[in-house]
Amino acid sequence: MFISVLLVCATLGCLAGFLAGLLGIGGGLVIVPALVYLLPSLGFSPEVVMPVAIATSLASIVFTSASGTFAHHKNNNIPWPVAKQLMIMIAIGALFGAYIADSLSSELLTYIFAIAVTILASYMLFSVRIEKSKPLPNHWVIKTIGLGTGYISSLMGIAGGAILVPVLTYYSLSLREAIGTATVCGFVVALFGATGFMVTGLDQTNLPSWSLGYIYLPALFGIISTSSLLAPFGVKMAEKLPVRYLKRIFSGFLILVAIKMVL
Repeated sequence: MFISVLLVCATLGCLAGFLAGLLGIGGGLVIVPALVYLLPSLGFSPEVVMPVAIATSLASIVFTSASGTFAHHKNNNIPWPVAKQLMIMIAIGALFGAYIADSLSSELLTYIFAIAVTILASYMLFSVRIEKSKPLPNHWVIKTIGLGTGYISSLMGIAGGAILVPVLTYYSLSLREAIGTATVCGFVVALFGATGFMVTGLDQTNLPSWSLGYIYLPALFGIISTSSLLAPFGVKMAEKLPVRYLKRIFSGFLILVAIKMVL
């Protein structure tokens, strides 16, 4: 079964990487729903399906966001004074989110994910534009933004870029700086969120072999083996395809997936 899961998740990694490059979305929005449908067929108990999907998604983001963070740093796209304030609170929020998720039912986690995905997908669907209008707030507001982003992202199994980029551009950061900051913060979310899920899942007795806490290693290895390879191809295709309309179609699809998860 290890090999078959590895191959299926390698295909999932291709899709997640390609869509990340093409549409500029985080892989978690693709990986979590896909794993929610895949894991029950592998014999996973319904109570652990959602935590395992979220934890495995976060663990895969650790690897995929690391190279992006290095690239943005090399190109001076990360305003480190702002990023450092966010990163500390994001780490705390991500750990807190993982521990809270361990106490919630899989059904409630599914509702939380579906509602949050619907909000983010609606943002993409209607192409909401936030004009730069305010200077950066004081450090307490920045830390609060970081704490909330880390908490929500950890509960959803995403990197948090869909939350941070519009917020930071609203506070007068350039789009390039906002994306660079969101990338390094996504790495922090994934690292601390995955660690939290790994620790809280160690005492679970209904997880299958090859599980590290809530992280399912065959799925993780499959996803990370291909996700980074297809992202550059997605970026190239973005220059040739009508991305604006594709993003709307995909966001509509995400909303339907979220509704089906709830129903």
